[in-house]
Formats: sequence, C-alpha cells, structure tokens
Amino acid sequence: MDGQIEQHHMNIPWHDFEDEDQNILHADLQTKTAIIGRVGIMMLACGTGAWRVRESMNSMARVMGVRCSADIGLVSIEFTCYENGHSTTQALSLPAAGINMIQLSELENFVAAFQADGHFLTTKQVNQVLDEIKQKSNNYSNIALAAGFACSAFVFLLGGGLIEMFCCLIAASLGSYVRKIMETKHITALAGVAASVAVSCLSYAMIFAVLKMIFQVASGHEAGYIGAMLFVIPGFPFITSGLDIAKTDMRSGLERLAYALTIIVVATLVGWLVALLVHLKPESFIALHLTPLELMLLRLPASLVGVYGFSMMFNSTPRMAVIAGMVGAIANTLRLELVDLTAIPAGAAAFFGAFTAGILASLVQKWSGYPRIAITVPSIVIMVPGLYFYRAVYEIGNLTLQDGANWLVKACLIAMFLPLGLMLARLLTDSKWRYTN
Repeated sequence: MDGQIEQHHMNIPWHDFEDEDQNILHADLQTKTAIIGRVGIMMLACGTGAWRVRESMNSMARVMGVRCSADIGLVSIEFTCYENGHSTTQALSLPAAGINMIQLSELENFVAAFQADGHFLTTKQVNQVLDEIKQKSNNYSNIALAAGFACSAFVFLLGGGLIEMFCCLIAASLGSYVRKIMETKHITALAGVAASVAVSCLSYAMIFAVLKMIFQVASGHEAGYIGAMLFVIPGFPFITSGLDIAKTDMRSGLERLAYALTIIVVATLVGWLVALLVHLKPESFIALHLTPLELMLLRLPASLVGVYGFSMMFNSTPRMAVIAGMVGAIANTLRLELVDLTAIPAGAAAFFGAFTAGILASLVQKWSGYPRIAITVPSIVIMVPGLYFYRAVYEIGNLTLQDGANWLVKACLIAMFLPLGLMLARLLTDSKWRYTN
C-alpha cells in the first residue's frame, strides 16, 4: 500500500451510468435512479435538511417520469425509484457532514432549470453539469479570518469590550485555521473540534497574558476566552434538526440533533479542561458603561459582522453573506433589545428574533434567488447560546450543580425556541412546506 490508506467511503462511478447521445427521458431506470441519487447526495452534502433534499429528488424524478421514495439521514440516503412496474433501490452515504451554500445555490438553480429544460439534456450533459457544480470551490482562503471576526463580534454581543474582541479575533482565527487544516486532511470531525477549541483557548490565554504583562489590563478581561471557541457552534445541523423534526423527518432530525449535541459536548468539555490547566474562569464581563442607545447602535454592526463571518464559514458568496448579515443584524438586535428593555425571558426573545429572521429571509429570498436556508440559518446561529452551554458544563464540572443546572435550562430554552421561530415563519410564508404531503 506504500503507506496510503484506502478510502473508507468509495467514490461512485457516476459516469458509468451515461450515454453521450442518450436523452435523459429515454434512459433506463438504473441510469435515471443514479442521476436522482447523485443530485440528492450532493444536496445532502451541502448541509440542507431532508425536506429540501427530497423535494429536489422528486423534482428530478417527475421530469424523467419516475416515482421516487427516499429515506434521508444526516450523511446517508436510501431510496427507491419506480417506473413501469420495475424498481431500483440505492443506498448512498457521505464520509462526513458538511456545509456549502455556494454549491447548494447552484444545485437549486440546476434543479429549477431541469424542470423547464431537462427533457432536452442527455445523460452525459447532466453529469457534466453536476461535475462543474461539485468543483465549486470553498472559501478556505479566508474562512479562518471570517471565524475570527465572527467570534470577535459575538463576544461584544455577549458583553465583552475591545480587549476581549482583539484576543478573540486572533485566537478564533488560529483555532479555525487548525480545524480547517484537519478537515482538508480528512481527520475525523470530533478530533478537529477538540484540537481547534484547545488551540483557541490556549491562544487567548497567551495573548491575554502578554497584554496583561505589557499594558496591565484588568484580570476580568480573561472571561472573553469563551468567545474564542464559539466558531465550532454546530448551528446548521442544530437548526435544521428542528425543521426536520417539524416535518416528521424524524431520522434526519434526530441524527442531526445528536450530531450537534455531540459537538457541543466535546467542545465544552475540552474548553473546560483547558480552562482548568491555564486557570481561566468564565466570570461576568467587565461593564462597558454604554447608554441603551449607544449599545443598540453598536449591536447592529456587530451582529452584521458576526453573521457575515458565520455565513462565510458556511461557504457562502460575499453577497449571500451580506444579505444574511443584514437580516441577522435586525433580528438579533431585536432579540437583545427585548431582553434588556422588557420583561420577556431570553427564550421567548429568541423565538421572536428567529421568527423575524424567518420572515425577513422569506421576503429577501424572493428577489435574491438564494436558498432560504442560506439566509435564515447564518442569521440566527449568532443567537445559539454557546456561552450558556459552556457555563453549564463548567459549573457542572466543578460540581456546582445548581448553577450548572440554571445555565443548562436557560441554554435549552433558547435552543428550543430558535427552530420554533423559524418554523412558524416558514409555515406562514412557504405554501409547499406548510403541508405534510
């Protein structure tokens, strides 16, 4: 083997199921099934939910005169296609869960165009288009810096100041860079999460120690280290899990939820261990002494930058990220203002924030043409209570169970209300999604 490791997930020879001159409508059932499956597994690889994957597969099947029934999970699809009394079943799987909004947008455009002109294409032409979409590059060149800016904005929204923001910018960028390097080498996801969180926390501690030694900054600023690891928040699988469960796609929803919770548990436990080693404590942030108006005016650009950064981490185009950022700026600022200025609990405020994001995304999607999920999920990822989850694990790890339980209950309430807000907005604005069948 010369030191090489064989692929655990073998590549599928898609081009074996094609004929250069064969029209897609005249292809045999096996070929049609392969094309439908390829579209479905590519959609799933982009991180979208089961409902959207199934809708795309059904759209392709209808054009080709085939009936399709699919069972969809986090990284696998089992489906059967039926035509003229015959059937073909395929099982497809991915090596790992991923997110790519650029490819998702291209795939949705392809499926929409296929509905209008697909009957003119040959099987080879279809595979060539799918090959081109698959080659759409990721934002690897700037994703680490995007994570740094996202976490820097995030820590301000949590109550941090300039010192915490500066330390988070560098520490989160380094952690995200390590995670991406491990992903490109196909290292398992949990190892990447653990290593990147450790690097982020250690980097924050070292940068803060240097600032403290040179500029004598207050020790209370060390609390910002929590923000340096928030780029690992599994917002996409977490939010889509709620939407899938709402559509009774229980397999996909529960698998996504388990995946998201696993990442959260690993990240918070590693963060706690590193904090013990270097004596970091997640105390309350030092007060910024801003007026309510000043705070609101600063929350708008901070939310925009944070959502923009997360959106770029999800491999969005810059324009897509800007649109998501503007939606997130309005929705997240509304959420924070409701908590500060009214008696509304944080969970209820999260519901209204997510609902606002869903409504705005629906309006924007009509003229932008981008996938709705590429706007909604990045705009509310910044609302996911990563700080609360970490504080819960930190307190439980130190056996202060009452404080840990309080943080955990707050985190769970916010986390449950976020997909509920999106769900209600989707029910009101999407006539297709509204119905069971």
